[in-house]
Amino acid sequence: MAGFRINRVSEDIRREIVAIIRELKDPRVMGKMLTVVRVEVASDASFAKVYVSDLKGIESAKEAVKGLTSATGYIRREVGSRLHLRKTPELKFIADDSIEQGFNMFKKLEETRGE
Repeated sequence: MAGFRINRVSEDIRREIVAIIRELKDPRVMGKMLTVVRVEVASDASFAKVYVSDLKGIESAKEAVKGLTSATGYIRREVGSRLHLRKTPELKFIADDSIEQGFNMFKKLEETRGE
């Protein structure tokens, strides 16, 4: 599959997963400030890594990943039906702390600006 198509599919999958996460009723996922940072789709579109971050930190993101992992079948089915993909990739959720790191970097920049 061409690179531009993989990029488009990964962005479409990211957008749909964000919408699906808002609809989930799992207490490990509800009420959290979750962000899907990026989605990496394999070149044959059989597998996708979904990087999830939370503003509260990596521990909260890991707990949310457990909830998302238990709902993987539902999320995969919804993504496939919403995007009309011939082959819906297998999803693997991974906790990511890039949002927390960016927030800490922003705080440090603000501290140096104040000095």
